Amino acid sequence: MANTSTKSQLPTPELGQQGSTGAMIIIGALFFIFGFVTWLNSLLIPYLEIACELTKFQSFFVTFAFYIAYLVMTPISPRVLSMFGFKNGMSVALVVMAVGALLFIPAAMTRIYLLFLIGLFLLGCGLAILQTASNPYITIVGPAESAAKRISIMGICNKVAGAVAPIILGLFLSLEGADALRAEVAGMEAGARAAALDEMALEVIPPYIGIIIVLLALSIWIYRSSLPEIDTDEEDEAVAAATTGKKSVFEFPHVMLGVLTLFLYVGVEVMAGDSIISYGAEQGIPLTTAKFFTSGTMAAMVVGYLIGIVTIPKYIKQEDALKFCAILGVIFTIGAIMTSGYVSVAFIALLGLANSLMWPAIWPLALAGIGRFTKAASSLLVMGIAGGAIVPLAYGALADSWNAQDAYWVMVPCYLFILFYAIKGHKIGKKV
Repeated sequence: MANTSTKSQLPTPELGQQGSTGAMIIIGALFFIFGFVTWLNSLLIPYLEIACELTKFQSFFVTFAFYIAYLVMTPISPRVLSMFGFKNGMSVALVVMAVGALLFIPAAMTRIYLLFLIGLFLLGCGLAILQTASNPYITIVGPAESAAKRISIMGICNKVAGAVAPIILGLFLSLEGADALRAEVAGMEAGARAAALDEMALEVIPPYIGIIIVLLALSIWIYRSSLPEIDTDEEDEAVAAATTGKKSVFEFPHVMLGVLTLFLYVGVEVMAGDSIISYGAEQGIPLTTAKFFTSGTMAAMVVGYLIGIVTIPKYIKQEDALKFCAILGVIFTIGAIMTSGYVSVAFIALLGLANSLMWPAIWPLALAGIGRFTKAASSLLVMGIAGGAIVPLAYGALADSWNAQDAYWVMVPCYLFILFYAIKGHKIGKKV
């Protein structure tokens, strides 16, 4: 098939070498923040499950509160960017995230789970604005056929942060005490149990104070930076001809299918990263060891990103990379279900490799040929990140009803739909 879907169809800002390098450093820093804040949830899930005395289903409201923000922010994020511009909009988003992190202090002091969830929701709101601005920026800043390569570079920043986040948070949390408390809490008297859990909850305050400081510092840095604005309403002749008569982004089937594909992809990616520590504990592995498992998933994703940087588009097209990753996702999921112990956990970690090139491929395939509708499409794609709220929550419900291992069957149809989009879905209704 001709690689018609990946021609350079969007405007490229005139940055110059120095400006381009500076822009990539700033966006890379943002992607690092995305990963660090996002993948802290993998350790928060089992930790809050103990500290707030939650069921498995209730504990996965951590991911629900965080990712549902992307759905809520769909109509708001473009307005924020239109009002403040891309650069200042990013700065505002980081302040919103800092407010969300600030709520962890009263949440920990009172051990009120709802306050934790509100804080996570605000963190997600800020990230939704950042994602709406940064992803199309990286897609547009150069030729569309190499967009997956640029996004892969950003993905390395994201996943390196994701690898270190639970380890750094683990330095502040008494995981050995948490393992013991998990076993002892049922037999404690009410007063002693409450005191022990209160002390446990307070341990999340110091790391989140550090996060607040970093977010505010990054906000000031971006506000004072020379990051250029981009014009997503500009169209070249081919795109202008293809979008003639179009009045809404909803008239592009490949965009709508791309949103659903991204929804399912984020769902399985979050499950692979956020459920692995909890799943390892279910397999009888101590939290002191299990805290490293998310880092394994992130390391596998970094390997995949490096492969993408080397091979796309020189040796493999973006849609072919998506096909291959979807097939790996099915294989590794079944492997996790059919094995046990460390081997099963290893298959979950390997899902990081399967998921690695999905985000970099879905974005340019979904944004190809839509010209002035790019902002609206980007907002819808960011809405698809809400899959991280719904799919893991479904997993948590199934884990309570069945068991934590068999619940992973929910991932197989997700990967099969992603495979469909890679083969056919991204071409439906496309004219350029």
